[in-house]
Amino acid sequence: MEDTTIDFDSYDEMCRDFQVHVPKYFNFGFDVIDRWAEIDRNKLAMIWVNQAGLEKKFSFRDMKNLSNQAANILLKYGIQKGDRVMLMLPRIPEWWIFTVALIKLGAVVCPCPTMLTPKDIDYRLNVGKFKMIITNRENSAKVDEVVDGCPSLTCRFLVDGERPGWVSFPDELLYPAPVSHRSVSMPVGKTLATDPMLIYFTSGTTGEPKMVLHNNGYPLGHLVTAGLWQTVGKNDVHFTYSDTGWAKCAWGKIFGQWIRGACLFIYDVKGRFKATELLPLLEKYEISTFCVPPTIYRMLILADLEKFDLRELRHCVSAGEPLNPEVIRVLEEGTGLTIHEGYWQTETVCCIGTFKGMKNRPGSMGKPAPGWHIELHDDDGNIVGLHEEGKIAVGLNPRPPGLFVEYLDNAAANTESFRNGFYYTGDKAFRDEDGYYWFVGRDDDIIKSSGYRIGPFEVESALLEHPAVQESAVVGSPDLIRGTIVKAFIVLKPGYDPSERLVKDIQNHVRSTTAPYKYPRAVEFVKDLPKTLSGKIKRNELRANEFARFSKD
Repeated sequence: MEDTTIDFDSYDEMCRDFQVHVPKYFNFGFDVIDRWAEIDRNKLAMIWVNQAGLEKKFSFRDMKNLSNQAANILLKYGIQKGDRVMLMLPRIPEWWIFTVALIKLGAVVCPCPTMLTPKDIDYRLNVGKFKMIITNRENSAKVDEVVDGCPSLTCRFLVDGERPGWVSFPDELLYPAPVSHRSVSMPVGKTLATDPMLIYFTSGTTGEPKMVLHNNGYPLGHLVTAGLWQTVGKNDVHFTYSDTGWAKCAWGKIFGQWIRGACLFIYDVKGRFKATELLPLLEKYEISTFCVPPTIYRMLILADLEKFDLRELRHCVSAGEPLNPEVIRVLEEGTGLTIHEGYWQTETVCCIGTFKGMKNRPGSMGKPAPGWHIELHDDDGNIVGLHEEGKIAVGLNPRPPGLFVEYLDNAAANTESFRNGFYYTGDKAFRDEDGYYWFVGRDDDIIKSSGYRIGPFEVESALLEHPAVQESAVVGSPDLIRGTIVKAFIVLKPGYDPSERLVKDIQNHVRSTTAPYKYPRAVEFVKDLPKTLSGKIKRNELRANEFARFSKD
């Protein structure tokens, strides 16, 4: 796939002229990876580095040949078009090799985090009816613990060694003879853009995780993510920090970036990790575009940013959770760069963002992406007015490229989310007079206290502006008099200790920064906040603990 220029002078021009064309047949492996390998056999696709400093580089031609080799082995063990395969690997090159191989075969790949427990793995294998699991030695014992209760699983595949009952990738490469790596040896047929390609399990902040199905056209939707939001081009080195099991990996570590012809920078982290480890890497590898979640940015601004030569870094983005304006301000002071926010879900590509040709408005999600018709609705499906909070609703006529197909085997979730020609994201926002959207919170995160409706994000942003606060989460806590009060869970910066005096100071700060009724009447200092595998704060867990404590009292 040849690179195309995505350059617009204004947001209006971009919305008028930019389109994502999804052909009838599309396969990311053949139409992107192999195409770039044909255009330029030496074009760099990946720089891989681990915490010990080991470095490997792969061209698109390497990825083409290695994925074909892996596909031939998978064919040998019965993986065919439509088969579901769970891929549970850390940030090692084999994750990309097998992802591309499975896509080429028309199989349905399900990336999962290596942090899953045996119980998590058992649930996913059975509910998804997976035929094969591909993992490494470090995680294989967890699979063996539950395999007897997973009847659909017919093959366990190990990428880095040997284990009884497992296929060994290294052995397959050596014995009885290496298979041809130049082509997929059996005809696999074309894949329709509408054929299933990818399953992600949602973060599971409430209830059991749901299966989100994407089709073969999904990678093309990330032209918006990579081209218009991350501004990635064919000469860029792009770095997204994300686990391979998260949907953020699809956003920043494979699809849109490789369609655009960029080189991926992959940092393989094992064991303890400090966000400041990333700064020398940004300098050494001359990273040009950068995407990390708000949690990482909040840690990075604690460092002396001016000590690092980041002149090649030209564009920073953040998504997954809203980024507090204070973090944006500090990073801009330290680097001269602002952070462009975007809004997405496991179910979507970047559908709201600060795109090329737009003025950045710190704290705002931005505006709807080209091809995405988005409205804010009240509980009855009516469009709300300016500065009124409403449910984020994505229009389905036409259906935008990159929106998921459905929740697999979950009619109730589909009925709840797809209504009256719209997909309801479950999030709330408001829109200002210039068309910018501002995140309010999840439907169930809104706090109703003494007749007021309070979005936790605004309070958390105010808290973060206090010099002692490193991270915070705000939830509603039951109260005998007011029904519900605002409670803040706070992680302090190094050098600060909990005290009643500090509580009063923080409360007074929030009173002076937001409307007085929004200040946290209760404050609890904690060492860390509960988060999902993708790094989102589990406010529902904090809220549930508060109500459980109240019922006991």
